[in-house]
Amino acid sequence: MKTAKLLSTLAFLFTIVAISQPRLNQKREQVKALKIAYITDELKLTPEEATKFWPLFNAYEEKQKSFRKERIRSFMDQSGTSNIDKMTEKEAASILNDIENSEEDAYQNRKKFVASLKPILPATKILKLKKAEEGFNKKLLKQFRDKTGKE
Repeated sequence: MKTAKLLSTLAFLFTIVAISQPRLNQKREQVKALKIAYITDELKLTPEEATKFWPLFNAYEEKQKSFRKERIRSFMDQSGTSNIDKMTEKEAASILNDIENSEEDAYQNRKKFVASLKPILPATKILKLKKAEEGFNKKLLKQFRDKTGKE
């Protein structure tokens, strides 16, 4: 009896995970498509600029994503949210150092990305890119707040 309950519970959990994963990936792809459209519209990229810009932008985004994951993983692996008060000053300093190093790596990645854009885009479009990224994030956050506020 216990085994049957356990197996049915595990099957249920696996089903939920299997169903939710494609939806999550689908949502990520939708957001990515919206971001591409938003940035393309804001920058008014020519076909030639777009051909050179998007591979660089996608590589930059992937690397930034890996830095974010690294920061989160480092912090969560080493600290856990309930263990912060229990850790030594040396442990906390080590985690803080890891986070700072990851943030520095992300900053250097941004600098390299901007430098790689300079031969492709005029400076005005590079500035518009920064503004477009911030604008898209604000718009996305507003839509999320509006959606969760209504539910």
